[in-house]
Amino acid sequence: QVQLVESGGGLVQAGGSLRLSCAASGRTFSSSPMGWFRQAPGKEREFVAAINRSGSSTYYADSVKGRFTISRDNAKNTVYLQMNSLKPEDTAVYTCAASLTTAQSMARGGANYWGQGTQVTVSS
Repeated sequence: QVQLVESGGGLVQAGGSLRLSCAASGRTFSSSPMGWFRQAPGKEREFVAAINRSGSSTYYADSVKGRFTISRDNAKNTVYLQMNSLKPEDTAVYTCAASLTTAQSMARGGANYWGQGTQVTVSS
């Protein structure tokens, strides 16, 4: 079992930055690929970014490539999502997730454990 708690969401103007954090507890964090998903009002949840166990490989949705960076600190059991050049269309609830398989599977939408989510609102 893995418990995930997100923080760092908020309101920011277009072009601004936010950094989301996800603190994990339970199952050994360093053995779990981690990722971020988001869901905007009226839309389905979509994949944002994923990172493998060691942090050596990362995967991104095309819509955030070059603007968002996922990273992890296994010593702190924390995964981060640095979001730069934010756009109003990035407004969504961002949810941290953990996988029992691979980071690539998360890029296809799969995850086994989910956090509660944190709201990110980007004003124009």
